Amino acid sequence: MAQLSDDCFAFGGALIRIEEALAILAERLAPIAEAETVGLAAAHGRVLAEDVIAPLDVPGFANSAVDGYAVRHADLSAEGDSVLPVAGRVAAGAERVPPLGAGEAIRIFTGAPMPQGADTVFMQEDTEALTDGRVRLPAGLKRGANAREAGEDVARGARILPAGRRLRPQDVGLAASVGLTRLPVRRMLRVAVFSTGDEIAEPGATLAPGQVYDSNRFTLASLLGALGCGVTDLGILPDRREAVAQALAAAAPEHDLLLTSGGVSTGEEDHVKAAVEQAGSLFLWRLAIKPGRPVAMGQVAGTAFVGLPGNPVAVMVTFAHIVRPLVLHLAGAELRPLPRYAVRAAFSYRKKEGRREYVRASLALAPDGMTEARKFPREGAGILSSLVESDGFVELGEEVREVAPGDSVAFLPFSGLA
Repeated sequence: MAQLSDDCFAFGGALIRIEEALAILAERLAPIAEAETVGLAAAHGRVLAEDVIAPLDVPGFANSAVDGYAVRHADLSAEGDSVLPVAGRVAAGAERVPPLGAGEAIRIFTGAPMPQGADTVFMQEDTEALTDGRVRLPAGLKRGANAREAGEDVARGARILPAGRRLRPQDVGLAASVGLTRLPVRRMLRVAVFSTGDEIAEPGATLAPGQVYDSNRFTLASLLGALGCGVTDLGILPDRREAVAQALAAAAPEHDLLLTSGGVSTGEEDHVKAAVEQAGSLFLWRLAIKPGRPVAMGQVAGTAFVGLPGNPVAVMVTFAHIVRPLVLHLAGAELRPLPRYAVRAAFSYRKKEGRREYVRASLALAPDGMTEARKFPREGAGILSSLVESDGFVELGEEVREVAPGDSVAFLPFSGLA
């Protein structure tokens, strides 16, 4: 279980920036320490617990990078073409490699071991095979061309993967290339997720008057799964402080993070904030962002807690900027910033100075070949379909007051959340 210190920060009306909130979380939270060893087939998406050191060179022998002819560069004419007899042939995987004599060439194929004495390879399409068993080689090729040295890809003893790396397919492939079959990884982060509110119902249930189906819980579980978390679904909790406090206290010992949506604002029926204070402590509350200002952060029995807003768009924004980096931190992973791309705005927008805003937008190719961001036509934070019909968020910093068509803006794609 990830631990938080027992002391807390008093919260009030002041808004806090995302970077400040993350700095406090990083200071107050310790990553999980437990590790295990898994096979390569199960390693994708896991977080490395230790550096991976190469036990051997890759490739383990000098070899050809192309199909062609291996030669000694010293045997080539400096004045024009060289014509050399072809003294042998070597293919990839060959157990026996014919030696290269002075003034000879050897037919060689991609990946085949370099003959002793050979230091350069001509690509076959640059050569002319003659009918008498010789080959014509053009002038001008540099010494060492198309020849791969032993250890060119990976040198024995080198750190090939750092601790904290969240393993990608290419990382797993690199581990396999040095002969490893298992990797040391942090154990999977355990996250409990639930929604709150008498106004929401399970999908498939009969809706009572005034109810809507719960979507946030499923969005959050999917986002957490993409980050490699183990998710416990605690369902929907009623709008009662005692029920929420009891559920948090019961879930805390078996999880590293408790994540809720809804009930964190200041309304009379918003009970999550008070429940956290009853079951644990609250140390951060309001962020200087839109949408997603009310975000409760604290602890319950030493387990990290984050309470997100109830509106679906605010859930996506706050997950991206608070929950995602927190999850990576707790999992012991290196924090990779969300990808941001400069695109051209194809919309007008005005905002208040002093808070960061996220505008839903889709990307399109303009007639002049430039990529532009087109704002979703409606702005309500409860419009879940806007996330489906958009490609990501345009991020407008605290200092921005107005956007005009043609301005350069930062675009954060939804695909970068995983």
